[in-house]
Amino acid sequence: MQKERVSHYVMAQPHVVIVGGGFAGLNAAKALGSKPVRVTLVDRHNYHLFQPLLYQVATAGLSAGDIASPIRALLAKHKNIEVMLGEVSHVDVKAKQLTVDGRMLSYDALILATGVRHSYFGRPEWEHHAPGLKSLDDAFDIRRRVLGSFEVAELEEDDAVRQAWLTFVVVGAGPTGVELAGALAELARHTVANDFRRIDPRKSKVLLVEAGPRVLNGFDEQLAAKAQLALEKLGVEVRLNTKVTQVTATGVHLGDTSLPARTVLWAAGVEAEPLSRGMGVKVDRAGRIPVEPTLQIPGYADTYVVGDLAVFSTEDKGTLPGLAPVAMQQGKHAARNILAKIQGQSAQPFHYVNRGIMATVGRAYGIGQTGPFKLSGFIGWLGWLFIHLLFLVGFRNRVLVLVQWVWAYVTYQRGARLMTGALPSVLTAERPGVAGDGAFSPTRAKAFEQRR
Repeated sequence: MQKERVSHYVMAQPHVVIVGGGFAGLNAAKALGSKPVRVTLVDRHNYHLFQPLLYQVATAGLSAGDIASPIRALLAKHKNIEVMLGEVSHVDVKAKQLTVDGRMLSYDALILATGVRHSYFGRPEWEHHAPGLKSLDDAFDIRRRVLGSFEVAELEEDDAVRQAWLTFVVVGAGPTGVELAGALAELARHTVANDFRRIDPRKSKVLLVEAGPRVLNGFDEQLAAKAQLALEKLGVEVRLNTKVTQVTATGVHLGDTSLPARTVLWAAGVEAEPLSRGMGVKVDRAGRIPVEPTLQIPGYADTYVVGDLAVFSTEDKGTLPGLAPVAMQQGKHAARNILAKIQGQSAQPFHYVNRGIMATVGRAYGIGQTGPFKLSGFIGWLGWLFIHLLFLVGFRNRVLVLVQWVWAYVTYQRGARLMTGALPSVLTAERPGVAGDGAFSPTRAKAFEQRR
């Protein structure tokens, strides 16, 4: 009888559903852990990803396990939290129901923390040729393309085609684009510089293309200028006020100029997943959802939107950026408001505590700012390293990443230079000499046959 009463009490508790296991969703779940609510966290992946270091997986600096941890393990001690692996296809905010892989799931309160994906500004066909970087799958794809480009160039006999394979273009000069470009330059000029016999990777071109007037638009202008100078010292060519007008399998069009390049990476914009557009609520041009100061959707007091999916505007700071600290603080605050409502209290407005922003350029140069304080150079890099280690989930991850960073700093070597899975079609055709995206040139086909 006692067990039956406990079971009935648990089932009678308010049910909170969290969609997304990123920074916002995970912190919301932890804040609700062991509290008098039932929690279901739904995510399409079984892991929490430390996204700020994703570019290091893409450029062979870290392995996937270094920056990702199983969600179930992270929440195992909270017996009131259930983790559900699945993808949400529809949310009915009026009926308080959502659809997960065809199954209905009801809730008393909902926290949407699905994040965003990369946006191609109305040109979705570019994605095949210019992948973005938002998930581990993206990182693996980019790593195959980057490392595969050197392999393809090694076999190519035509000088012009070989140089196209050794030309890397990063579109977008925000933190992700800047960090990607710097890592690619170091990879080519140091890590794989002596690994090939027929090509010289140090002759690779790395271009960072930005439509705006400067790199790192959210940073102090002087710090951004220092970051650009550091990039150029690494060998990155920075092109500002330059718009990409076309992306193909063989290159990009920068304005009216065509540039042969077989590896193009996209870091230029974000948009929400299609889920938000089908909810019947107001969204902005990118599909993100404007929220009230309490993080609730206007008119739906039991539905909260946090993290990158939320458009949170303030009078003095404008719209908050899509940063991990913002997502973490919003996730915790949404959880507190839900608990407050259960206790009969009013939801409180969210106030963001800005602890600063940071970015790194290569292995030993970083910039950072918080209030009037600014860091740059090696000290900035040490600060960036400390902050990222601090927020990495799990002691094991911190130790492994620190060891690999120290090793990379001393030796310039990267420990994750493995290409797993089939090479993308942009690198190889099904058979040498067969026409198609990324097909072998005739000279390369001949070289391939000679080496079989």
